Amino acid sequence: MELHSMILLFILITHSASASTDTIFPKQTLKDGDTIVSAAETFELGFFSFRNSSFRYLGIWYKKITPRTVVWVANRDVRLLDASSMLKLNNDGNLQLLSVSNTLVWSSPSSINLATNSTPVAQLLDSGNLVIRDDISNRVVWQSFDHPGDTWLPGMKIGVERVKGVNWNLTSWKTIDDPSFGSYTVWMNINGYPQLYNTKDESSLQQRIGYWNGLGFSGVFVLRSNNLYTYEFVLNEENIYLRFILKNDTYRTRMILNPEGNFVQLVWNDSTQKWLVYSSPLQDACDRYSFCGPYGICSINNSPACSCSEGFEPKLPEEWSAADWVNGCKRRRHLNPEKGHKFMKFTDLKLPDSKTSWFNSSNSLEECKILCANNDSCTAFASSDIRGAGSGCLMWFGELMDIREAPQGDVSGQDIYIKMARDKKKPYLKVTLLIVSTVVMLIFALILYSWRRKKTSNNKALVNKDQKQDSDLPLFSLNEVVKATNNFSIGNKLGQGGFGAVYKGVLEEGAEVAVKRLSKTSRQGIVEFQNEVICIAKLQHRNLVKLLGCCVEGEEMMLIYEYMPNKSLDFFLFDKNNSLSLDWPQRYHIINGIARGLLYLHQDSRLRIIHRDLKASNILLDSNMNPKLSDFGLARMFKEYETEANTNNVVGTLGYISPEYAANGLFSLKSDVFSFGVLVLEIMSGKKNRGFSHQTHQDNLLGHAWRLYKEAKPLELVDVALGDSWTASEVLQSIHVGLSCVQQHADDRPSMSSVVHMLGGEGALPPPKQPGFFSEITKPEVESTLIMPQVPISINKITITQLDAR
Repeated sequence: MELHSMILLFILITHSASASTDTIFPKQTLKDGDTIVSAAETFELGFFSFRNSSFRYLGIWYKKITPRTVVWVANRDVRLLDASSMLKLNNDGNLQLLSVSNTLVWSSPSSINLATNSTPVAQLLDSGNLVIRDDISNRVVWQSFDHPGDTWLPGMKIGVERVKGVNWNLTSWKTIDDPSFGSYTVWMNINGYPQLYNTKDESSLQQRIGYWNGLGFSGVFVLRSNNLYTYEFVLNEENIYLRFILKNDTYRTRMILNPEGNFVQLVWNDSTQKWLVYSSPLQDACDRYSFCGPYGICSINNSPACSCSEGFEPKLPEEWSAADWVNGCKRRRHLNPEKGHKFMKFTDLKLPDSKTSWFNSSNSLEECKILCANNDSCTAFASSDIRGAGSGCLMWFGELMDIREAPQGDVSGQDIYIKMARDKKKPYLKVTLLIVSTVVMLIFALILYSWRRKKTSNNKALVNKDQKQDSDLPLFSLNEVVKATNNFSIGNKLGQGGFGAVYKGVLEEGAEVAVKRLSKTSRQGIVEFQNEVICIAKLQHRNLVKLLGCCVEGEEMMLIYEYMPNKSLDFFLFDKNNSLSLDWPQRYHIINGIARGLLYLHQDSRLRIIHRDLKASNILLDSNMNPKLSDFGLARMFKEYETEANTNNVVGTLGYISPEYAANGLFSLKSDVFSFGVLVLEIMSGKKNRGFSHQTHQDNLLGHAWRLYKEAKPLELVDVALGDSWTASEVLQSIHVGLSCVQQHADDRPSMSSVVHMLGGEGALPPPKQPGFFSEITKPEVESTLIMPQVPISINKITITQLDAR
């Protein structure tokens, strides 16, 4: 015993906290300014402050990474006011953080007692784990990994210790400079099959990260074992937890729950000396918990994103049609055990929330089917482990929540078998229905044929009064419009387009409007008129111009819109004097507004719409300079299952049309994305794509931007009219988005959903490839609105119209 004490005394004398040691011994103090460092100098523990703050914290950070990256904080909610605090390890094996007045600020009490005659030692490991162990059995009695902060490190557990009732949860910081407990928590829900949740304020479920299915998380598609690390899932009577383990210790990676609630994985890049985003489970709207409600399936590639599973229908159709999907779907035919049931297979899905499930890892899929079939409360079943041929049984009870389609090509998409009511219709009933449906189709065909003949003989039948009333669009009399526009006086004229003239008007009640009057000589006619009425009358979004009504009397056909006092974007953007009033915050606001309006058309509106004529003159600005998309005469509505289409008549404006559309008549959502990219680069530079000139090359604006990007000089694209009003990070982000949108191949271009996330500072786009139409020889000065057949043409067949601001 005396020899043991002498050895310990020698250690205490020869070790000081300021030396490069990884341990703290009893009665040894770690003062502010002293640190301990793990054996391989990976992590460091000591006192620190955040930028522009005098408050002190005790924490652990990466030793060789600058700026300091903190991974754990002891006194999260108790700030130290000065640098007079100290940390010591007492003989009972507890670390104690004491203030200058010797007040206990934080401690590490352990439920495990030290062995008799043992001496505690605190040690910082190369994993970033601070442990306290006894020197005889080397048993760990306390560790920081059992008390996670906002950071999930390799080897750290997220889950539940069943025996002691301990939860290993991640909790966000309040802000990036305040480590006190924030609003978000990532935790393991062990009701049903265990899975990870991301919850706000302990009650609002933001995202279901899901359960481990052998290859990845069932709730997200980017977190799975890979070349960097592998996952370990443990489920037994004592513990339920998940952790990830590095395959190569030379990598530095961490997962962080940031103050905004985003769960992100970061990897340190030695060459750039930066943390790079490796994956982010929250990729799009479909990752929000139960975005489409019970039995609803979310697909980010569809518009609208939510749909009901086969055999289901919207629970509240009016809310569903208004893009309110929270109440989800219901069965078309209720389950009735007496009438039997069947199972319908759905593939490549993120499986439902498993909190109302039952599981057994030894059952086969066929055994699982039998169990579900014999249980009236069972609504669906699937394999719990999808490796190989699949194994284990997972059964759901009650409504199925939080389902989405797996991204194309993702291996974590799973199959589920949903119990459905058996169809017991008698054969004669099927025959009757077939006959009735055939007769109805014949009658419909005759009506359609008669309607088309009438359309051919008289185009005005397309916009007769009954049809206008069906569209729920208010009708204005010709007398009202004439009075409002002062008989279409030249003083009220706002501009001229391919459709005809646009006039300012004032209605009797004082409301200002813009009247779009179809010219008798216009290239665009009754079809475009009707197309615009059908498209825009059913759309409601802050970034779309509002159609107030129409007027059809005699030869007159007019559309009445809300009045935009600041005219169109090109009025400011391409004018040397006006552009000075359009600073960077306004331009960035306009870019974001256009993106949100286009996302609504592509994804969130009741109809999936491709604008096909997105350009600066079709972006109108209200009194607050909010952008609104206008002119839907050339727009095309897509059905739910359509993603692209061909046409023999290419329509749009030269300089904004995508390569695949101009060359092959192939248009899709990515055609609008290309036009948006052109708009972004025009807003950035203050220059038109068509007519752009440069003294050193013959490229258009896209080619010029591409040159600057390749030469690492993208900021030279910025309009000199912006002065010093711009922010480098926002400008670089916008240029990246613009070039990504104008890439030659449509498949390379991002969706508008990705664009909106990128502009909002969420996620990142890959480096852009060469743009389409990046070089041109001729540079006409007028804007060319193109309506041409998909055959070789001469320049004489292109209609060029001079457009004025409106």
